[in-house]
Amino acid sequence: MAQKTPFITVVGSFVVGITIKTSRFPVAGESLIGSDFDLGPGGKGSNQAVGITRMGGQCHLLLKIGRDDFAKIALDLYAQEKMDLSGIIQVADANTGVAIITVNQAGENHIVLDVGANAFLSPEDVNQVESKIARSDVVLSVLEISAETAGRAMALGRGHGALTILNPAPATPLSNAILENVDVITPNETEIKILLGLEPSSKDDIPELAKALQMRGVKNVVVTQGASGALVLDEWGALTQVPGIKVDVVDTTGAGDAFNAALATALGEGKTLLDAVKMAVIAGGLCCTKLGVIPAMPHRQEIEGVMG
Repeated sequence: MAQKTPFITVVGSFVVGITIKTSRFPVAGESLIGSDFDLGPGGKGSNQAVGITRMGGQCHLLLKIGRDDFAKIALDLYAQEKMDLSGIIQVADANTGVAIITVNQAGENHIVLDVGANAFLSPEDVNQVESKIARSDVVLSVLEISAETAGRAMALGRGHGALTILNPAPATPLSNAILENVDVITPNETEIKILLGLEPSSKDDIPELAKALQMRGVKNVVVTQGASGALVLDEWGALTQVPGIKVDVVDTTGAGDAFNAALATALGEGKTLLDAVKMAVIAGGLCCTKLGVIPAMPHRQEIEGVMG
């Protein structure tokens, strides 16, 4: 039987990533010599849409960019990936989003983000693509746009019977009204603490935090844990640890986007949550093996090669 091609709406963001590698992160007031400068397309919604396309999904991407030099980077990327451009909105009164990324020798990153035009994506813009959402198997959103806009995407997705996924990054506390429309939420170990109003450095037990988040209305909680894989709390209360894969880490930037792209595609194809998370963990691991996000975003054959 031929595999279903899922239709996935991504309500998200585009950001130009400016990356420099350093031996370590600088302290306040310090200048360091870096290397491996990279300037290229990024942004969680955009990255995830590219990942979905490379996974074989059909993706409709809704986002806003400026009318500046960086906007061309987005448009060139989507043309190269043969993606639908109908949901790309250009605005004249804001810059295209920009992220400054520092990567240390361990592949860890520090990111400072100016969301720019992404801040202007509104719930009304989501309403304008309701016909796309109505035919979607999955609706995926992120928090590089306003929480209200992401929440509207979740509400419309739920209303039309799509599976809704929220990648809550960058994390911010969310209302129960938004969380109650989320089928799968995918925070990392820091983001889940922020979602629950805790300090990012708190030592709270992650499984207990997942249960607390589920109590606020989310059906399934998938906590990404880097090299350790992911912790899954399903809607029936079962906890499962999905182990990571061993890779030579070059750059962890974009690993979460690869994870969410693979997760959305697999769920849209009808895979179980655990099978989808297993595929997503592989995608996230593979993304860590190259510098830069788009060059590292894996294609389906790479993921299936690791699955065996």
